[in-house]
Amino acid sequence: MAKKKKDFRETTIQNYYDLKADKVDELVAALKDGDAPSGGDTNYSINANTGVYDPKNVTRSGKDKQFDPYKVDKLSRIPTWIKAIFVKWWFAGATSYFILWGLPLTGPDSVLLLGVVLGMVTDLFVNPVFRYMESDRREYDGYVMFPFPFKAFWTFFANIIYYTLVVYLVSVVYTNLNVLANIINKTADAIYIGVEPLLFGTICVLADMAFIGVKDGVVALVRRMKNRKKESVSNV
Repeated sequence: MAKKKKDFRETTIQNYYDLKADKVDELVAALKDGDAPSGGDTNYSINANTGVYDPKNVTRSGKDKQFDPYKVDKLSRIPTWIKAIFVKWWFAGATSYFILWGLPLTGPDSVLLLGVVLGMVTDLFVNPVFRYMESDRREYDGYVMFPFPFKAFWTFFANIIYYTLVVYLVSVVYTNLNVLANIINKTADAIYIGVEPLLFGTICVLADMAFIGVKDGVVALVRRMKNRKKESVSNV
């Protein structure tokens, strides 16, 4: 009895993976003639002359709208640097809005809390968004301070420390801008430029990209030195 069940399973599996030659012939004929296979889905576009997929014949609107597997979505047409800068700018502005405007904090406490929260937001939201949008070329690595392809535990704390430094630099920029405004207007201790999401996000992105640019320059220099050492050793 057990042997019969085993033979039945093996026969079923073998039949399941058998090549359906008649279906293959039917598909080839459809590609040649531009006709749909009998009983198949007619919702596609095949060039009758060449027998290949022709995106020009696809209906993209109305009730007869067809699926186009080769269509390039609008988001992918936007340059990488615009998407990366916008994502970083939006999250930085939103973080400042909820932290600085939502909590009654001033001075060093606000800088510290904003830096901690922005680091957490970057590690939990911004970088995963970049990983979701990137291709195998990893084109978003140039916009991340710690561009690791995997989720590392230590990057969470590294981003908190790093963005606390970034927010501190942003606070220094705000202070100097107000000092300059006081000099121009011949006043003392007046606040002409307050912290608001749009300007904060802009200054934060500029400071962030400046740090990332320095990091990328150091990494490139170290790699160049290592390559020179390898070349000198191989030439000896």
